[in-house]
Amino acid sequence: MSILEAVVLGIVQGLTEFLPISSTAHLRIVPALCGWADPGAAFSAVIQCGTLAAVFVALRHDVGRLLAGLVAGLRSGRPLEHPDARLALMIAVGTVPIVVVGFAARHLIRGQARRLEVVVAALLGATALMALAELVAARRARRGAAGRDGLEGVRFLDGVAMGCAQVLALVPGASRSGVTISSGMLGGLDRRTAARLSFLLSLPAVAAAGILEAWQQRREIFGTPADALAAVAGTLAAAVVGYMAIRWLLRILTSHTLWPFIVYRLALGIVLAWWLAGGAVPAPLGVPA
Repeated sequence: MSILEAVVLGIVQGLTEFLPISSTAHLRIVPALCGWADPGAAFSAVIQCGTLAAVFVALRHDVGRLLAGLVAGLRSGRPLEHPDARLALMIAVGTVPIVVVGFAARHLIRGQARRLEVVVAALLGATALMALAELVAARRARRGAAGRDGLEGVRFLDGVAMGCAQVLALVPGASRSGVTISSGMLGGLDRRTAARLSFLLSLPAVAAAGILEAWQQRREIFGTPADALAAVAGTLAAAVVGYMAIRWLLRILTSHTLWPFIVYRLALGIVLAWWLAGGAVPAPLGVPA
C-alpha cells in the first residue's frame, strides 16, 4: 500500500468513524472505486487507533472524570454508589458483547462479511434503525417529553443496550456510531448524550480490536518499513480528521437530527446496489469466496 492510499484511507476512517455513515463500509467502497485492493480488516482496525486517540483528546474531560470516579469508587469499596464509577463500569460491561462476538466471528468478519453485497444490506438495515430512532424521538418531542440530557442521566440499561447494538458494527455498513446513537435515542437519551456515550463506549472496543489485530497481523501490517510507514501515516491522518469530526458532530447534534445522514446512507446503499447489479464494481474485490 502506498503512502497516498494510506493517508486517503486514514482521512476516510477519521471522517466516517464518528459520523453515522459507517467507516468500514467506506473503507471498502473507496478502494473499490479507486481500483485499489481491499485494505483488509487488520489495516482498518489498526488505523482505528488514530480515531481512538481522537476520542481521548476530544472527550478528555469525560474520560478523566470517569477514571477518577472509578478509582474513588473502588477505594471506597462501593463503586456502584459513585455516579462516574457506575458509568465507567457500565461502559466496561457494554463492551463485553462486541469483544465476545468479535473474537468468535473473527474469520467471518475478515472475509465474507466484507463482501460489498453485505455492505449494501448492512447500510440499508442500519439506516432503517436510525430512521426509527428519529421517528420515536419526534413522537416523544410532540408529547413534550425531551430526551434525557447529560451523562448523569444515563442508566445502566442504556449502556447494556448500546453495547449489544455495538455488535452490529462488526458488519461493514452498519456504522458503530449510527447503531449505538440510535439505540440510546430509542432508550430515551437525547442525541448529543447518546453520541457522547457512544464515543466513550468505543474506547475499550476499538483499543481491543486495534491491539489484537496489530499483534496477530503484525507481519502483514508492519512487514516492511514501507508497510509500517503506511500504517503510521494512515493512523495519524485518522486521528487528526477524527478529532475534527467528533467536535463537529457533537455540536450539530445539539440542534439537528440524524435525517441528513439517513438520506445519505439510503442514497449510498441504492447507488452501490445499482453499481453492483450493473457490474461497475466487482462484488468480491479480493475477499475470499
